Amino acid sequence: MRSRSNSGVRLDYYQRIVHRLILAHQEPVTGLFPASNVNSHAWIRDNVYCILAVWGLSMAYKKIADQDEDRAKCYELEQSCVKLMRGLLMAMMNQKDKVEKFKMTQSPFDSLHAKYSSKNGLPVVADNEWGHLQIDAVSLYLLILAQMTASGLQIVFSLDEVSFIQNLVFYIESAYSIPDYGIWERGDKTNHGEPELNASSIGMAKAALEAMNELDLFGARGGPASVIHVLADEAHKCQAVLQSMLPRESNSKELDSGLLCVIGFPAFAVDDAQLIHNTKDAILSRLQGKYGCKRFLRDGYRTPKEDPTRLYYERWELRMFENIECEWPLFYCYLILFHAFQNDKRAVQDYADRLEKIMVRSEDGILLVPESYAVPQELVGNEYQKPGSQPREVVGRCPFLWGQSLFILGRLLQEGFLAVGELDPLNRRLGAQKKPDVVVQVVIIAEDNEIRDKLAEHDLHVQTIAEVAPIEVQPARVLSHLYTYLGRNRKLGLTGRKSRDVGILSTSKLYSLKDRIFAFTPQFVDLSRFYIASDNELMIDILKGEINFLKSAWDLLGRPLVTLVLKRIHLDQDKIPLAMIQTMRKLKSGYINGTRVMLGNLKDFLNTSAITDLSFLGSTEDGYPDRLHPDVQTYLDEHLLRSFSNRSTMNLRGGQLRPRHLRRRMSCKGAIKKTRSINVDSDNLGMEGPTPLTERRLSSIVPPPWLQANKQGHVSVFATTPEEGPTSPPQLGGELGLRENIYPVDPLHSRSAMDRRSEFVRQQEITVPKILIQRHRAETNFADTEVEELIAMLRETENLDDQGDILQYLVDTQGLDFNTAGLGLKHKKDDDNASELEHEYADDAMLELQNIARGGVSGGGGAGAGAGVGAKRSMAVPTVIIDATTSTASNSSSSNNSNSAAAAKDEDNANSVVAPTSHAHAQSAATAASNNNNSFINDSSQSEGMLEEGRVVTVRDLLKGLYEKACQQKLWGLVRHTAGMLGKRVEDLGKAVTDLLVRQKQVTVGMPPNNEHTITAPLPEVELRQLIHDAYGDDESTAMLTQELMVYLAMFIRTEPQLFHEMLRLRVGLIIQVMAKELSRTLNCGGEAASEHLLNLSPFEMKNLLYHILSGKEFAVSSVARGNLSIVSCKSSRVSKKSQIGLGDPEGEDALIATIDDRQGQWLRRRRLDGALNRVPRDFYSRVWTVLERCQGLAIEGRVLQQSLTQEMTPGELKFALEVETALNQIPQPEYRQLVVEALMVLTLVTEHNMVPSLGDIIYVEHLVHKANQLFLEDQRKVQGDATLCCAKLKDGKEQQQAASGMLLCGGAAYICQHLYDSAPSGSYGTMTYMSRAVALVLDCVPKHGEMECAIS
Repeated sequence: MRSRSNSGVRLDYYQRIVHRLILAHQEPVTGLFPASNVNSHAWIRDNVYCILAVWGLSMAYKKIADQDEDRAKCYELEQSCVKLMRGLLMAMMNQKDKVEKFKMTQSPFDSLHAKYSSKNGLPVVADNEWGHLQIDAVSLYLLILAQMTASGLQIVFSLDEVSFIQNLVFYIESAYSIPDYGIWERGDKTNHGEPELNASSIGMAKAALEAMNELDLFGARGGPASVIHVLADEAHKCQAVLQSMLPRESNSKELDSGLLCVIGFPAFAVDDAQLIHNTKDAILSRLQGKYGCKRFLRDGYRTPKEDPTRLYYERWELRMFENIECEWPLFYCYLILFHAFQNDKRAVQDYADRLEKIMVRSEDGILLVPESYAVPQELVGNEYQKPGSQPREVVGRCPFLWGQSLFILGRLLQEGFLAVGELDPLNRRLGAQKKPDVVVQVVIIAEDNEIRDKLAEHDLHVQTIAEVAPIEVQPARVLSHLYTYLGRNRKLGLTGRKSRDVGILSTSKLYSLKDRIFAFTPQFVDLSRFYIASDNELMIDILKGEINFLKSAWDLLGRPLVTLVLKRIHLDQDKIPLAMIQTMRKLKSGYINGTRVMLGNLKDFLNTSAITDLSFLGSTEDGYPDRLHPDVQTYLDEHLLRSFSNRSTMNLRGGQLRPRHLRRRMSCKGAIKKTRSINVDSDNLGMEGPTPLTERRLSSIVPPPWLQANKQGHVSVFATTPEEGPTSPPQLGGELGLRENIYPVDPLHSRSAMDRRSEFVRQQEITVPKILIQRHRAETNFADTEVEELIAMLRETENLDDQGDILQYLVDTQGLDFNTAGLGLKHKKDDDNASELEHEYADDAMLELQNIARGGVSGGGGAGAGAGVGAKRSMAVPTVIIDATTSTASNSSSSNNSNSAAAAKDEDNANSVVAPTSHAHAQSAATAASNNNNSFINDSSQSEGMLEEGRVVTVRDLLKGLYEKACQQKLWGLVRHTAGMLGKRVEDLGKAVTDLLVRQKQVTVGMPPNNEHTITAPLPEVELRQLIHDAYGDDESTAMLTQELMVYLAMFIRTEPQLFHEMLRLRVGLIIQVMAKELSRTLNCGGEAASEHLLNLSPFEMKNLLYHILSGKEFAVSSVARGNLSIVSCKSSRVSKKSQIGLGDPEGEDALIATIDDRQGQWLRRRRLDGALNRVPRDFYSRVWTVLERCQGLAIEGRVLQQSLTQEMTPGELKFALEVETALNQIPQPEYRQLVVEALMVLTLVTEHNMVPSLGDIIYVEHLVHKANQLFLEDQRKVQGDATLCCAKLKDGKEQQQAASGMLLCGGAAYICQHLYDSAPSGSYGTMTYMSRAVALVLDCVPKHGEMECAIS
């Protein structure tokens, strides 16, 4: 045998160690490693880490293989890796049903198990007996599988296994929103089994998703069928949440050494070098000890104080573990690898030396890594006094294979047997390096030649959809449907991808399918979506945001490509809106908002764009991989024709109805206004007026006088919530359907519902009882003129606001499913004809609505028509006049597939573009529409065509028509209200709320203080909408506005997270009130006018106003055409400037007063904004923790924060911050809350400067604020300040009786003078000065005499 080189000898030494310490434990049957000699359970995580040393050694042998036995050793080691990875794969595949179920439920009980039997790979504990949901373990498996495959190992053998792994990708895809038990299997650190969002899991999932993307699991020998696909947006969401969390690990763990595996080897999940540095530094400064690092603060595992008889900890005992947590040498192994990858030899050597000192030598001299080091029982007292001073002893397993394996890898790197690139063949370590600037390619395509020519007039040359062929342009929902076929497998019972969401990163690629190429338009332009899609300016704003997002988030090969189709719908009075032209010019210039862009044609970008192959759509399972899956084939054939076919919509008016005198037009006036609940007038913002919401809702359910006779039982307020679909109203007393809140009650002037109702009755001068008794259409004789009149008025009035009021009244009295068919016509003399006529009219109305929905043209319909009552044709049925002049587009032209009540459930169904409807008439209307696609018919053609018997036109259908018209005419207040009544919801509502929650922001909806609901965990859309609507009672407009604002908040937190610093809860109700308040301030108008203005802002201006309020920028309001307001930033050097209102400027003297006035309200306004946004100073919560440590408790608005909280939680813990926040949120008035925060800050200064050892008993923080107010008023009297006009002029002691309503003369909230709210914090008359004096006076512990250092920061 030839002599070995030195390196060969050294490798043989490592091979012996690996064999003895690691491979000797590998089970021969399954290939898994048991936890220890006595415990046969095999954990996924530990097993994968154990095998890394074997994999590293095999690659080292591969390099020096100069002899046959070296090649044999290399092969043997490789096969051990394959054996282990396949053993884990088999164990997981046995639980394939769980993977399938988890995609739907995401419940901890449906998750894959975290450990299996090492003997046979079967489960060892039940679903509910262990915290199995550990996304980081499955992610680690996928990540290492990808790395090993890339290094040349073949681990996956069959296509069934490939589709299982594809489903594992779906399993970890939404890691960013799934709370799990984390790397230490504990969840919340009290170990009560509550899962939480863990940064280490999210980071590992992000790494796995990126590593798996476009990876061929068969290595070099595979084909398209063995490639894994990942939607780039999912990985990016994980990244965004990870970045917002680091260096925090979770709500209960403010720091965790486990994050070392996320910022370094093996995950390399963070792209931001600064963030990596900060996280590592935080871990080293707070968790590193002599014997390794602590896992996290107050970790009781294996400490002498832990009670070994129970698994969980009491909350109060966590404080005992402080400073005596076990230290784990494992983390030194991570740090060695971390620095080896950074190529920092000095640090590597430093940690290697430290590690060597604490390793244990076995009898034959091998160095072993122990699991952890604990303080011995008898030395605990000394360790408490002087942390880190006492020697520790080994506890737990030795060797600890997870650590041992990483130690060996570190050694192989140090001695040069391995290069870092070999341990990371996918080059993940290069993620944090600087990337070149991304150029975003933009293609604008015109829907037809007409639009192309209009653009050409502005010197913008684009192609039409027809001209870009052979490339096909499709909406994003087609892509989302195609992706549901990914990972389907009949044999394994796996159904493919569940999420319907495709983000901008996915639509910015081109896709090839056999010989076709597809481009997809982004999801935000899908018009079947919410009403905000019909605001062009907002869409442009979102587009700019998305382009900016692509610049930072794009990391695929090739350049991103944004494809937009300009359609008829986007035109404004047949012109291309100015905002669009300006944006296109900017795009043409090559820069937009600092991002480089290129505007061009699709074919020019073919070579520079990313192209993904949709090969998974082949029917591989049936043995025809090159043929399309039959379902896909039919789907594409159906959709490709229709996706962008031209539809034009007309304005419909009921013709041949003689206008009659409109004597009762006003009877419903203001019905919508009465539902509003935004409260601006009362100056103490947030306090409801005389009737709190709860009473309002109860009063609105009092049965009307004519119902009293039935003596039915009492009605639960919440039992009858507005519908999500056409539910029948609960039957009261078996007789009458009564919808919730029949009479809206105005919160500000609580005139009883009865008065208003009787007034209405007087106006109508008719008997009422008949109206409500329409249980079944069949039994009812439609003789009651009231509803008749209203419907007639509805047909005649052109004013949409009036129509809205009439419909609101009808909904309140009749319910949404009330059938209006046949009403409002004068052919009632002949009762026998009535029902027939009713059908006839219903059909007509249906056609009318079909046409609105289809954008079709009346006059077709002969095809499926004529069934039934042909004889009655001679009657004068109302006809449809098409008004070609105003052919503005209808917003949701595609969202109603059939306007029957039954389809209402399908309201916002994105897939119902032209879903085939069951009714022949709908088909015929559709046919008619497609036949006369672009023809405008000007004459009033008689609409013939009968529909099925008994069609109904419900109030809901009329509302839909109104909603669409309001969208066209941009009457936003009406749009919001009708959308609310129709129960529409933003498609992305659930996603938006999740975006906020996963970035550790809680959201509350409803108006404080009585009706605020807090959302702390992601909820399904339907529940969310229900919650929001419960919170606002019958105020539909504000409920819609809330949904809208949540979507904007989510947009901001994605693009400008810095706006949300130091904010924990977003209280949407308060934000709405502050928005109204700000409008009333800038417009100098009353509260009611301001809330009207607010609800009428276009979505774009609404987002703009929200932005100004979040960023605290001054803004002005200028009025634009059609009474719309627009929000403009004031770029002024002065702190505040009088807003330039376009609604008539104050002149002369008034102008002067106005400017003085505005300077005055400045601090009050700032406090109000900060209070409403829950903004607090930096490190506020951790500083409150130090105050709490020194006193018995802090009382705020009747809620006491106990000192025991400091024993349960660490200062930086999110759970503690939320406790403080909850107490502060008891205070309804934002400006008062802000003063309380200032008082707490003064207390923190007292503790930080160590003025006193203890602050004594429970401190009532409000007492401090009131004391400060008293001192302020005394000073005001002395200097004759402004406050002498209001609060200071009273004799002492009278302040409390000033006004029963809690209002002071000056309108200050909570009995505090308005002028104190408006004082700057610093200065001799500043609030901080008074607070400090108050603290000195109120707290007994502060010495009354003697010199003291006094520094007010």
